[in-house]
Amino acid sequence: MIFKSKWRYAQKMKKPMVKIAGIENYFPEKVVTNHDLEKIVDTNHEWIVERTGISERRMSQKHETPGFMGSVASKNLLQRLQIDPNDIDIILVATITSDYSFPATACLIQDQIGAKRAWGYDLSAACSGYLYGLETARAFIGSGLAKNVLLIAAEKMSSILNYEDRTTCVLFGDAATASLVTASENESGILDSLLKMDGSGLPCLYMPAGGSLEPPSEETVKNKLHYVVQEGRSVYKRAVTDMGEVCVELLKKHNLSADDLKLFVPHQANLRIIESAAERMKLDPKKIALNIQRYGNTTAATIPSALAEHLENGSLEKGDLVLLASFGAGFTWGATLIRI
Repeated sequence: MIFKSKWRYAQKMKKPMVKIAGIENYFPEKVVTNHDLEKIVDTNHEWIVERTGISERRMSQKHETPGFMGSVASKNLLQRLQIDPNDIDIILVATITSDYSFPATACLIQDQIGAKRAWGYDLSAACSGYLYGLETARAFIGSGLAKNVLLIAAEKMSSILNYEDRTTCVLFGDAATASLVTASENESGILDSLLKMDGSGLPCLYMPAGGSLEPPSEETVKNKLHYVVQEGRSVYKRAVTDMGEVCVELLKKHNLSADDLKLFVPHQANLRIIESAAERMKLDPKKIALNIQRYGNTTAATIPSALAEHLENGSLEKGDLVLLASFGAGFTWGATLIRI
């Protein structure tokens, strides 16, 4: 009887909907245009735009680390939403360029914003970091273990780029975002998410040295092993296929089509990848959120920064369906469906 009673109680329990209550962006002031890169590497503006869609990106100063940028974005967000830092339960930081190998950047941000009650950690999923972080936050809140989760996506990609390698240095930029994830009072919020991973993709996009397998040494520095290495063609092929397919899979799961979407917010890595994913979904190009031309690939920060722009300009209304999608190193990829 006790078991049955507990089971019936559990059946009556309904997990709360979880929503993104707000997003704040941080972009460094320094703008690096394609013409600037022409002066230091064998490339040109037309080549970059044609292959990536990027015209410029932001580069941080020395003090603008993920911890610093994430803290500024978090403070501005909490102030705007009138949330006491002590009401934050968990801090998650999606980053692959943390301030230190340890402690976690989450520790630095917790201290800098005065969130004395919060615990947290860093999450490494490269360009899929924001979607992985959202699902993690949703699990914490849905289980009742947290009320308010601060999800930061912050990257200083300029710190791990080889500016002699035109295949990578033209792609990335620096940025940070802070999102408050909390329970929803109604049916708005995160409806569902599909997240995937294929570890066999590691050699196609990674940083060879700096971890315990290849600790920093005079030799690794001399051989420039602390920079991003990418097999662009392999990554492109997988991204075009996998990001499009996971979007179709998630929509089909909920008996939806691209026509039901108000906005598609893809990871901003390459304009051709984005357009191919939209084409696979049979999506109207006018529904695509784009900021790649201004900021480049800010890895974990691309999706929330693009979404924030549409939340701020009033183009989204209550009840609108928004689809987020990513593809990144690992390989990691996924899609998240949200009702505004």
